[in-house]
Amino acid sequence: MREMNICGIKQNRVLPEAQQNKVKKLLPHPLSRVNGWSPPLHSFLAISWTTYLAVSIVTFGIFIPFLQTNWKHVANIVMGGVFTFHLIMHLIAITIDPADSNVRLKKDYMEPVPTFDRSKYAHVIQNQYCHLCEVTVSKKAKHCSSCNKCVSGFDHHCKWLNNCVGKRNYWFFFCSVASAVVGLLGLIIILLYVFIQYFINPDELRTDPLYKEISSENTWLLFLSLWPVPVKTSVVLFIAVMALLLSMASFVLLGHLLLFHFYLIVKNLSTYDYMMQTRFQKNSHPAQKKELPLQKGNLPQEKSNNLTWPKSPPRMETQRFLLSSLSQQSNVCFMTPPPATQPQ
Repeated sequence: MREMNICGIKQNRVLPEAQQNKVKKLLPHPLSRVNGWSPPLHSFLAISWTTYLAVSIVTFGIFIPFLQTNWKHVANIVMGGVFTFHLIMHLIAITIDPADSNVRLKKDYMEPVPTFDRSKYAHVIQNQYCHLCEVTVSKKAKHCSSCNKCVSGFDHHCKWLNNCVGKRNYWFFFCSVASAVVGLLGLIIILLYVFIQYFINPDELRTDPLYKEISSENTWLLFLSLWPVPVKTSVVLFIAVMALLLSMASFVLLGHLLLFHFYLIVKNLSTYDYMMQTRFQKNSHPAQKKELPLQKGNLPQEKSNNLTWPKSPPRMETQRFLLSSLSQQSNVCFMTPPPATQPQ
């Protein structure tokens, strides 16, 4: 088994032997990461939490209050349950240490991981023994170069979680993606309802008692649940359009990811297995596309032309033969100049 290269970073764990001797004393040995909260933190982790916070504020603070009273309570309960479930699953997927059981029992995460020496071993894991973690690991364990440890049932390294997804946290990751898709679908439905009602009957969006004190139809109230903020119609429409575009784009991407993992579950594959199969098929495909050699029957025969070429230098005969072959295959007539004659 080879060291992971799908973990999102360069394989700085393995150095060429000649180069290793030069930088061995200069580079500090990296530490293993415990979970998604261990440094270095990836920027995608901050983006995911910022997006979750923004979507939550927009959903519960702006658009659900536009619904009628009965539907408002239903939306708060359903969407609140989905968002809370997603938050719990997301936190667990980040916090769990997905390392192999033997790694977690023996490994001290404060000790640096040695640099892999290619001159001593061909692969990081051989016969289910990791030369970096220095423990025997399970059959489906892989050594992640981003986390610097062996992960049990390795699936992939998720930058959005800043953590590896393996046997211990795969279902939490899966539930996190599924709940995100359901939450985005609910938000899209609410936004579409708001748009339709705005163009058909805007009064249906102004059923809250606080609107009785507002005479202008161009004024809307945001954050009705906490503190009302009066804004113009253009501001509400801008927020609604941006929220709809963001939610639809996220829904498509996460929906594709969810369907992909449904496929992997049905096929009993991991993301790593799928990538290895795809890479193997891609590498073996060009070999099957080798052109078959031309058979003798397909070769153009000079005798079939019923032409007698005048004697000329061998180089001129070769050129004429090639031009004749091309003309037979492509039905294009080539005008061949007559051989040069010597002046008398």
